Amino acid sequence: MLTVLIDGPSGSGKSTFAEALGRHWGLPVVHLDSFYPGWSGLVAAAAMVVDDVLHPSHPGYRRWDWVDNRPAGWVDLDPGASVIVEGVGAVTGASISRAEERGDVLTVRVCAPAALRRRRALERDPGFEPWWEMWAAQEREHFAGPGHVPVHLRIDMSGGNWGYRGLSGT
Repeated sequence: MLTVLIDGPSGSGKSTFAEALGRHWGLPVVHLDSFYPGWSGLVAAAAMVVDDVLHPSHPGYRRWDWVDNRPAGWVDLDPGASVIVEGVGAVTGASISRAEERGDVLTVRVCAPAALRRRRALERDPGFEPWWEMWAAQEREHFAGPGHVPVHLRIDMSGGNWGYRGLSGT
């Protein structure tokens, strides 16, 4: 069984890459955007990857209702299936350890320049603008903090084409 953990800051191209990889490999994709518990929820969602999404016998997650700003229904995942998990906070030491209990693990960091990321994110979701700085601060903490770990692959999504940076350890 394979668990692919894809991380990177907002607007970097994580979802685009994850969806393409999921189609290519025939794997389901779990997006942290589906369950961040609000705009201050990056750390909580990272913990939910470990505790819920990658739970060994009962994996799943509680969706977040962004309109009503509250938890919504539970989504079950197949405990015996390979999966791609993407979102800011997907790659931590704890999520890697939990994923290793399931089998093989591939970790990916997707990157792009800050101005391009911001433009992409706000084009995708104009309602994100009032929250951009608050979210960016959580991202900086995630990528600089103790949860930051080396990854197997770095993918540069600066242009229309994916730029593979190889096995990097960073």
